[in-house]
Amino acid sequence: MPEISLPILLQGLHGSPYTRKMLAVLRFKRLPYRFMIGMPNMPAVPGSDADRSRLPVPKVPLLPTFYLPDEQGELQAVTDSTPLIRRIEASYPDRSVLPDDPVMAFLNDLIEDYADEWLTRCMFHYRWTYPPDIEKSGSILPLLQRVDLPAHVLAGFKQQFSERQISRLHVVGSNELTAPVIEDSYVRFLACMDAMLQDGQFVLGNRPSSADFALMGQLTCLTHFDPTPMRICEERAPRTYAWVERAEDLCGYEVTATDWRAPDACNESLITFLQEIARTHMPQMLANARAVAAGEKAFETEVDGRAWRQPSFPYQAKCLRWTRDAYESLAAGNRRAAREILLQSGLLPLLEDAIGN
Repeated sequence: MPEISLPILLQGLHGSPYTRKMLAVLRFKRLPYRFMIGMPNMPAVPGSDADRSRLPVPKVPLLPTFYLPDEQGELQAVTDSTPLIRRIEASYPDRSVLPDDPVMAFLNDLIEDYADEWLTRCMFHYRWTYPPDIEKSGSILPLLQRVDLPAHVLAGFKQQFSERQISRLHVVGSNELTAPVIEDSYVRFLACMDAMLQDGQFVLGNRPSSADFALMGQLTCLTHFDPTPMRICEERAPRTYAWVERAEDLCGYEVTATDWRAPDACNESLITFLQEIARTHMPQMLANARAVAAGEKAFETEVDGRAWRQPSFPYQAKCLRWTRDAYESLAAGNRRAAREILLQSGLLPLLEDAIGN
């Protein structure tokens, strides 16, 4: 892919956890960027580039949207945060957010996927399930695009936006059956996170990885915006609350290559966190992949020993395939080391269980 020119151009909203994830990565790497507030498929907001119409629109409008050159030098709208980070790293490897050690890089990928695909369920569930969270989100999120909305417009937008989001709860797997599973997993995650932060500044040592920024992005909503999960965090995980505040802007945080944890130094708190991923994220990932392979529109399984039901999601089946491909691409010695960690944490089925014929 062609090198990314500076400043990097992107569009998003501060209420988007993936936008916050990517802004934090750019700040840490000290890369100049131009952040345009708004959605790519909506009218321009005050302060927009007068020539905004020249920018391509993604097939599916997602946040954040980056505008990067293709092989012919034409701007393309790119939206997936995980491959975006890898592409940015290819052009600007300084202050890397990907561990040097292949085994730790693989674990980083696993944790980043958990944050992007499971922890976001917790975020969406709390935000659109409880009345105080619905009220705050419906009132404030529309104003993040433009603060001068007339009162009557805001009221209409609030109702329309809230109803649409609530109607989509089932898509991420939030329903009466799964709600206790999601909420218990959030409480356990906070305990895991607070324990890891007693062992180091970040999840994989004393420098941030893309997994840290993925976790932080979801937590900017869970611990710093939505009332119900924020109260839980304040009561149970004060270190995590403080960590989110710090992790949003680490441009002044100095790092060295030795700040990464080595595979043979995976401590108890990290293994416990990986066991949590095996307990919650892994069962539904496998069941979803089987459903997608069979052409089924929904699936049922057990997560944490309790019933789980939701629509199947082809993108998450791709995520599982990418994880398996990353594992298979490891050199034999690194694969053995990774397998030992996965065996210890109960994650081996994620890579070895059969998916389809």
